[in-house]
Amino acid sequence: TKDGEALIRTPLRALVDSLDPVRFWQVHRGTIVNVAHVASTTRDFAGRVSLVLRHREEPVAVSRAFAHRFRQM
Repeated sequence: TKDGEALIRTPLRALVDSLDPVRFWQVHRGTIVNVAHVASTTRDFAGRVSLVLRHREEPVAVSRAFAHRFRQM
């Protein structure tokens, strides 16, 4: 969230299934983002994708398994 991270006991797979797949994307093994809060994407020299989110200073890493979602951004 914009105020920080939260630890929950719900398995990530169950959480992903309960969220709107148009608005919330899993981007890493333990990370789900609200796509509306993605300010920009960056790709480093090795091809790794990172997200810059609104209201969050540090970038969010995107795993190779989910990087295809951001190729058009």
